[in-house]
Amino acid sequence: MTKLLFSLQLPGPLSFITVRPLDILDIVLVAYIIYRIFHLMKGTRAVQMLFGILVLLVISALAKIYQLPGTSWLIDSVRTVWVVAFVILFQPEIRNALTHLGRNRFLGIFLGGEARSIEQAVEACRELAERRIGAIIIFEKNDGLKNYIDTGVEIGAKLSSQLLVTLFSTEGPLHDGAVIARGDTIMAAGCTLPISQDQAIASAYGMRHRAAVGLSEETDAVVVVVSEERGQASLARYGKLADVKDAMELRTKLYKALHAKPDRKKAAAA
Repeated sequence: MTKLLFSLQLPGPLSFITVRPLDILDIVLVAYIIYRIFHLMKGTRAVQMLFGILVLLVISALAKIYQLPGTSWLIDSVRTVWVVAFVILFQPEIRNALTHLGRNRFLGIFLGGEARSIEQAVEACRELAERRIGAIIIFEKNDGLKNYIDTGVEIGAKLSSQLLVTLFSTEGPLHDGAVIARGDTIMAAGCTLPISQDQAIASAYGMRHRAAVGLSEETDAVVVVVSEERGQASLARYGKLADVKDAMELRTKLYKALHAKPDRKKAAAA
């Protein structure tokens, strides 16, 4: 412990400054926190709102420097509610930040996915894409999806490509919703998902893809979505959507996302 408390004196003109290892750790932690905040806010409405708050702060500082009593009084009078306004304006971003902070990604490394489930899901997506049938298949990871499971119909059956194709067939009553899988089990079908407000996604994709991205923004789930218009599968993770060109690429990305050990025999046969 004493090794962490010793001080180093900088050379030359900066000799009056002493640095401890804990000071370096403190700077690294602050830099990381600021980086994560900007990373979470990137591409969201929070950037514009934060800019507006910074403008108000600059106006407040200028009003005090140039002694503008009216402007200073107006800004000071609403300063007491700034904290509440900040929480209200940034509620979605704060919620996502706390979710990311509480998410144990290191644990996910040790949670191997089910190779059989991945193979079955890939086969189902291949068939659904060929038949131009839309689908959303969700693989639960560390974040519990009970709230979304409760919006659908409980299935509790072993995941198979035949069952997935049947659930998403347009003749069935559950084809418009999402299927949520936990391990090797389909927990529910016909589930309702949150819709992403990302304008880039909204302008290029339909509601099915926006729902897939919306869930991936709020949880660490891995979401596979099949487009009935394009006959192509896409993968949504952490608020990002990526198209996959074929079943082989989808299989590879799913194994990586779910930290599963590939079945070499099946992969070679495919």
